Amino acid sequence: MQRQQLLLASAISAVNSDCKFLEQAPRFLFFTGKGGVGKTSIACASAMQLADAGRQVLLVSTDPASNVGQVFGIAIGNQITAIPAVPCLAALEIDPQAAAQAYRDRIVGPVRGVLPDSIVKGIEEQLSGACTTEIAAFDEFTALLTDSELTAGYDHIVFDTAPTGHTIRLLQLPGAWSGFLEQGKGDASCLGPLAGLEKQRSQYKAAVAALANPQRSRLILVARAQQSTLREVARTHEELNAIGLSQQFLAINGILPESATAQDPLAIAIYQREQRALADMPAGLKNLPMDRIELKPFNLVGLTALRQLLGTAAPLAMPDNELMPAIPVPNLSTLVDEIAADGHGLVMLMGKGGVGKTTLAAAFAVELARRGLPAHLTTSDPAANLTDTLNGALPDLTVSKIDPHAETERYREHVLATKGAKLDEAGRALLEEDLRSPCTEEIAVFQAFSRIIREAGKKFVVMDTAPTGHTLLLLDATGAYHREVSRQMGDAKQHFTTPMMQLQDPRQTKVLIVTLAETTPVLEAVHLQDDLRRAGIEPWAWVINNSVAASTVHSPLLRQRAANELPEIGAVASRYAQRYALVPLLREEPTGVERLLALAGGHN
Repeated sequence: MQRQQLLLASAISAVNSDCKFLEQAPRFLFFTGKGGVGKTSIACASAMQLADAGRQVLLVSTDPASNVGQVFGIAIGNQITAIPAVPCLAALEIDPQAAAQAYRDRIVGPVRGVLPDSIVKGIEEQLSGACTTEIAAFDEFTALLTDSELTAGYDHIVFDTAPTGHTIRLLQLPGAWSGFLEQGKGDASCLGPLAGLEKQRSQYKAAVAALANPQRSRLILVARAQQSTLREVARTHEELNAIGLSQQFLAINGILPESATAQDPLAIAIYQREQRALADMPAGLKNLPMDRIELKPFNLVGLTALRQLLGTAAPLAMPDNELMPAIPVPNLSTLVDEIAADGHGLVMLMGKGGVGKTTLAAAFAVELARRGLPAHLTTSDPAANLTDTLNGALPDLTVSKIDPHAETERYREHVLATKGAKLDEAGRALLEEDLRSPCTEEIAVFQAFSRIIREAGKKFVVMDTAPTGHTLLLLDATGAYHREVSRQMGDAKQHFTTPMMQLQDPRQTKVLIVTLAETTPVLEAVHLQDDLRRAGIEPWAWVINNSVAASTVHSPLLRQRAANELPEIGAVASRYAQRYALVPLLREEPTGVERLLALAGGHN
């Protein structure tokens, strides 16, 4: 083992890279970041660079919308697959849904037919949520973190998508709650999926220790040079740092180079905006080792493009696109007209972080209010700042924010005052521990969400949701509540309406999926649409935001980017969306009431 470590250290020093995050790279590299920031491309390029230096590398994706196979042009799936064109590289795509199903079968199978059906159904209900999927995915790749025989032959294991702070906090909870939950005293429902993990607790403890060991693991936070994205990355940095994962690097991807700004007012404006965002980035990020990766004119698919991403090959020749076709541009005003015709209702904007949901939600709300229609603009995204986005007010517009911390504290106090009042000191201590579970926040936010959407029967409620993963947890809570109410009320023949029923009714709720005209964000939006449809919610429209193809550009780099967007826009228009709108990339950030009205197309 010692000889292997010496050989490993010697080989690492031979890896030539312009990136700080690949210098003296440890065995485990984790790339994390929101949809559309380029973490998959950077993870793939990094794995290739290590493999090109003669290292044996395993690239693992735990992203449910993984497109690693598409990047390399081969089918991978849930088995280790050699990448033929890169001799030392293999890849594996963990399927979270398949992992969750196998995990449920492992827990429910032994008790089916032994316990009463009602109890089995209760266990299945506990295991139906997104928490189970998250835990099961971690269960799948725990073996990859603990020197199992499966990975013994690899010098590096590169993960596209790290486990979240949410998952790690769950696995750090003490074991005493297991019997406590069985007695029905707990309230944080996401602890239920952990009931089957007791046997693996020592393995999970070793996995978390490996994550926190800077000699073994490194986390690379991938971001864009945008204020909102950098704020989200700063929050991730603080969250991971607080639970002991301090070996972090920062990679700012897709920065427009100054050389691409000549003779192009839009390019100059974007360059200046990005430089301001970098200069004003949150203090917690400024001390991290940082790499800046320039925007490329080409799609990051294929080996030549990936090698160019991190500066290890000659630039690709750009095809002539002087005759780039003009495209029809359905704008937001068309969608606003249809929404306004209903007079009231819930409008929910969903999508990955960094696609511009907050701005678009604000644009819809201010335009509805300008037309004299009472509108309530709210957000469940802790990173959103509606006040900065609006920078003004309108008579028919109210603004609020579901504060997860305040809602969680309110919920905890209620549970402790009711259920906790009947417990002894030891029981109350365990209840307090139960309520420190991350899913307590999801339950509390769901209750606040339910209160707000009831307003949509009388006015417009425009909701900017948190990034997709958190939104799906919210929908899981909504669905669980609906099923429980339906079960209780089914025999009583009484009329009832649950929040889920309101979300499923297109006359009451319109869900808009927000994306970018890039391969990964569109794929992730498709997966989100599939998830919503499984929940009985049909998305009403798609919005493609910050489109270069919908703008007037002269820079050769931006013109090539625009040409690359056309297939993605075409796929949304012809295959995925019932209706859609295209929002151009703008010179100025659309903040303030006047710019938001102009964005929505209703201000002259």
